[in-house]
Amino acid sequence: MPPKRQRDQAAPEPTSPTGKKEVAANIGEDRRAQAGRYLTTAQGVRLHDTDHSLKAGPRGPSLLEDFHLREKITHFDHERIPERVVHARGAAAHGTFRAYGNAESVTKAGFLAKGRETPVFARFSTVLGSRGSADTVRDVRGFAVKFYTEEGNFDLVGNNMPVFFIQDGIKFPDIIHAGKPHPDREIPQAQSAHDTFWDFVSLHTEATHHVIWAMSDRGIPRSYRTMEGFGVHTFRLVNAAGETSLVKFHWKPVAGVHSLVWEEAQIAAGADPDFHRRDMADGIEAGAPLEYELGLQVLPDTEDETFEGIDLLDPTKIVPEEPAEVVLVGKLTLDRNPTNYFAETEQVAFHTGHLVPGIEITNDPLMQARMFSYLDTQLTRLGGPNFTQLPINRPHAPINDNLRDGMHQTAIHQGLAPYKPNSVDDDQPEVAGEAEGAYIHVPREVAGPKIRANPVSFDDHFSQATLFWLSMSEVERAHIVEAYTFELSKVYEKPIRERVLGVLANVDAELCARVAAGLGLPAPKGEPARGVVPSPALSQLTTAVGPVAGRVVGVVAGPGADLAGIGKLRKAVEAKGAVLHVVAQIGGELKRGRATETVERTFLATRSIEYDAVVVAAGTVANDPRLVVLLQEAFRHCKALGAWGDGAAVLEAAGIDTSAAGVVLGDSVAKPYTTALLTALGKHRAWDRAVPAGSA
Repeated sequence: MPPKRQRDQAAPEPTSPTGKKEVAANIGEDRRAQAGRYLTTAQGVRLHDTDHSLKAGPRGPSLLEDFHLREKITHFDHERIPERVVHARGAAAHGTFRAYGNAESVTKAGFLAKGRETPVFARFSTVLGSRGSADTVRDVRGFAVKFYTEEGNFDLVGNNMPVFFIQDGIKFPDIIHAGKPHPDREIPQAQSAHDTFWDFVSLHTEATHHVIWAMSDRGIPRSYRTMEGFGVHTFRLVNAAGETSLVKFHWKPVAGVHSLVWEEAQIAAGADPDFHRRDMADGIEAGAPLEYELGLQVLPDTEDETFEGIDLLDPTKIVPEEPAEVVLVGKLTLDRNPTNYFAETEQVAFHTGHLVPGIEITNDPLMQARMFSYLDTQLTRLGGPNFTQLPINRPHAPINDNLRDGMHQTAIHQGLAPYKPNSVDDDQPEVAGEAEGAYIHVPREVAGPKIRANPVSFDDHFSQATLFWLSMSEVERAHIVEAYTFELSKVYEKPIRERVLGVLANVDAELCARVAAGLGLPAPKGEPARGVVPSPALSQLTTAVGPVAGRVVGVVAGPGADLAGIGKLRKAVEAKGAVLHVVAQIGGELKRGRATETVERTFLATRSIEYDAVVVAAGTVANDPRLVVLLQEAFRHCKALGAWGDGAAVLEAAGIDTSAAGVVLGDSVAKPYTTALLTALGKHRAWDRAVPAGSA
């Protein structure tokens, strides 16, 4: 029997997990439910502000003493075990970054020195969905790159959109809670088309600019190889002379910037939820690496940290490329797939605080919170403080950190004095100076009252959303309208839909009116910004012919098809780094004379989403309704189509207008035909088929 409690011993007061007195709980009341009318900390302290972190002045850095920020972020970081809370659905690849050398004037970072080659590991991801969700949902994509430099690891942890929903990191748990599935039913998965998301963004209008990016084609990229990346925040660069500049990082895909259309995204989510990761892995395996160029927008480091009236510490703002050119400083090539998904892609740990000499952060309040959050997250996800010793996270530079013990310690440390200074171990390891490559922060004045507030310059929530809308082509505007209309049609509460329309009215009257018409609601009046100059660089549409490496051409063939012609087309396609798949009614092999072609896809097991172009071989007969669906989908999605010989009759039988833009016909597979087909493929889409000229 345990000993009886003594007079000097007492147990805690009987209260519920939410602070309710056990004896006072009402009958029928769940004692585990939230208690009290007011928002509090986990310790029960009432709060008057949960939207602003405690700063040294409205433009100063966030303060470590902000117990509410730390508690809120810490709890959020540990909400999921072991899956990432955000960016759970990801895919990655190894590669190399080669610097051009033209960044040496603005930063002393060694990996940007001319000709320097640095191994990298890049991970792409969606934000909202779980690990089991689909790749092609409408969402922000993570674009994180770990550089294994000679000076230590540098992580550029960004997204495929240059802005974010919130201005202060203290609200990050809130926006993610709002975007995640509703807590009562755990639906909808990996979607923003629901009440809580739109409730949040319509009440926090600082999200307006990011939302219009997410509702644009940028929210459903065609592939990782055709997706831009951005560092989101403004960083500070330091050169060898100690001079500083402010900078924004850009990743420019060599393959161009292209997206899916909404119907394709939906088809892929059902037919192939692994579409993006499969496309990347298959492309690399086929010898078509993913390529991007790193660009810098270098801006003067002025005292007010603004550029042409744009506050550079506001993560909901961009600097248009027209007044501030993006200078390309190096090339990233991803050409090796991981060996083990868990050991590499799942266990890789990125952190905005993984910096190298020559690169510093700024007082952007979103970034300040990220500096705490990433490291804190890894402690739970990867089991303790030694996650840096996992192979995928190990720096390619000598490590002598004086850190000891902890879970999963695999290093065998020597010596008796893990402290500095010491005399027992001859004061080893040594402390480096600037000449030895030490990371030394540029001294900067920090002053101001402790205050939870944003600077006045953060108050403009609409003008850059207006800039984005005005910069779009009519095709892209139509897609944005459709996206808003679809998402808001899934919102149950009418007041939320009306509030969003009120937000859109302050962006653009036409945008608001078109969305309102689709919802069957009146369009409110607003006050959009005037005199906004469009930025052509924001539009994805281009008439230029881009590379086709990594693209897939589907060739429809029947038993009597021209197999020799298919062989010629395959040779022409593969010479440009693309892939050709033979599609037929039945699997196996097609034989005609000495020619043989393997059927890689059957009508039962394929959909149009797999192909960037669909071609009908001569000698093919239209005898399957699934072929009609395949061709009509490809035509409706404005993809390149083609046929040679009597294959054109198959297109016509499917109701395809063979005189339409992007439809390539020929008598045989000769060089003029393959050139025309590859040109149509390089244009990505024949957008003339989507929006008639002059339509509004």
